[in-house]
Amino acid sequence: MISTHGMEVLRAQLQRHEGLRLNLYADLGGKTTVGYGRNLSANGISVDEALLMLENDIEKANLQLEGLPWFDGLSEARRIVIVNMCFNMGLAGVLGFTKMIYAIETGSWEDAAQEMLASKWATQVGKRAKELAEIMESGLLI
Repeated sequence: MISTHGMEVLRAQLQRHEGLRLNLYADLGGKTTVGYGRNLSANGISVDEALLMLENDIEKANLQLEGLPWFDGLSEARRIVIVNMCFNMGLAGVLGFTKMIYAIETGSWEDAAQEMLASKWATQVGKRAKELAEIMESGLLI
């Protein structure tokens, strides 16, 4: 077993030797790699790592939306719908739903839900869109 001090030394060595790459790249052996030399082709990620990335991505989506007047005034259930959409398609994708946003601004929940369902996104994500549109219309989490 490596001591605490030894782990600190090893970590610093690996950080220096591997370097940090925040985007996927092919290593010298052609393996898909990220971070400090994590060979995703051979090792993938753990459930804990996937959950950490999910939490970080939810926070990022939420922060992108905060401050938008039409978003800030939503109930929690409807905020969840919009954060879910932002997570899926990015802020630019959500902002492209101009008719949905107008319906939200006017409190026309049925219209907002219909705009969600009438989109290309809805055909791509299927049941997800139906579930989120139902929450948007009702204001209730299901």
